[in-house]
Amino acid sequence: FFLIFNNSSKILFLTMMMIGTLITITSNSWLAAWMGLEINLLSFIPLMSDVNNLKSTEAALKYFLTQALASIVLLFSVILLMLKINLNYEINLSFISVMILSTLLLKSGAAPFHFWFPNLMEGLTWMNSLLLMTWQKMAPLMLISYLNLKNFLLVSVILSVIIGAIGGLNQTSLRKLMAFSSINHLGWMLSALSINEMNWLIYFLFYSFLSLTLTLMFNNFKLFHLNQLFSWFIQNKILKFTLFMNFLSLGGLPPFLGFMPKWIIIQQLTFSNQYFELFILLMSTLITLFFYLRICYSAFMLNYYETNWLMNQFLNNISMNFYLILSFFSIFGLFFIPMFYSM
Repeated sequence: FFLIFNNSSKILFLTMMMIGTLITITSNSWLAAWMGLEINLLSFIPLMSDVNNLKSTEAALKYFLTQALASIVLLFSVILLMLKINLNYEINLSFISVMILSTLLLKSGAAPFHFWFPNLMEGLTWMNSLLLMTWQKMAPLMLISYLNLKNFLLVSVILSVIIGAIGGLNQTSLRKLMAFSSINHLGWMLSALSINEMNWLIYFLFYSFLSLTLTLMFNNFKLFHLNQLFSWFIQNKILKFTLFMNFLSLGGLPPFLGFMPKWIIIQQLTFSNQYFELFILLMSTLITLFFYLRICYSAFMLNYYETNWLMNQFLNNISMNFYLILSFFSIFGLFFIPMFYSM
């Protein structure tokens, strides 16, 4: 993770990527928002290319094509919107809004426009996957919050949580598992967004924190498939335990930190009497928790030995300590929340 800072071109592109997102978030016109998204896209593509990974070029091309398609349609919709507003052009405004929303859902990877997302994740390193799951969602979601299309958004929420839950059931690749988990969480975020922006921001921050904790661990030990989880950590049971506690926290199991943002949204949806949406969100989360628990159960029950030198190679470094601190907050964070409320 810290090797990024040794590479000047990586620093440049990372900074430009962040600037692109900030331009989009702070823009006061759709055209400026589109420009920010383009800068963000063109800065992320060089970050994806990796000499050691054969699939990274394919992933970069897939990402470029899907995002370029979304950008073209977005620009077209924005031009139509300007024609409608400035020249009173004969076109339905809700049709333009649906077009804009569709492109933004495609950019963020929400269902039913999620097809590119899991395949793309397969070709990325863990740190790029983390950026794609967290930072790259920020700008499109911020733009979605400006559109008032509750019904269309509800369809996307329901599809996202169901596809995110069912898609992850038969995955053996950890990156695809995280991708489907991300689609599921995106459903929750869109649902939070339809209530108010503060809820979405809280959920997004918690989700980013939990994703960072897990991806740091996977990156540290170069874990990419489930069978690696079973054969690792024979010597260090506590490390294995913290990893799976983090998994359950990401799934939103109550005593952990990951339950907190879900709790807020459940409360808000109950207040606004949206019981049907809440029921589907909760059912899908139970399915995701089922496959997380299935992984945890198998990993604790199946013990087969591996060579000892693998374990000692990584343990004494900065990012490991950083991971353990993050894990502590991920597992026990819920108990610290009341302190902030009482202040």
